[in-house]
Amino acid sequence: MKRVLFVCVENSNRSQMAEAFAHIHGGKGVDAQSAGSKPSGVINPKAIRFMAELDYDLSRHASKSLDEIDGEFDAVITMGCGDNCPWVPAKRREDWGLPDPKNMGDDDYRKVRDEISLRVKNLLDSLS
Repeated sequence: MKRVLFVCVENSNRSQMAEAFAHIHGGKGVDAQSAGSKPSGVINPKAIRFMAELDYDLSRHASKSLDEIDGEFDAVITMGCGDNCPWVPAKRREDWGLPDPKNMGDDDYRKVRDEISLRVKNLLDSLS
């Protein structure tokens, strides 16, 4: 089983969608988690709405802190948390540098969501 961790500051948008797409694209062969360096404690309602368009219920996720994460990962993907991200053991690290969609209009939010889906699928294919 491959372990992947997606990290952003608030753990309410990008990293949550990335975790969801890892579950969608990787199924039971992936242990996908997400966390934030300064978690907001809530999932952004827009993220819930736009993942619902793809029949995924993001409302069952929880915004969590990196302090709650343990173990080693096959890949740790950061999404703009910069220097706020503590070191997490991983065989592979990437920073995707995707824009934070929380204040974007619907079409731009969907573009970020769909880009995350594509990147997660490519990541999982490369870990196989």
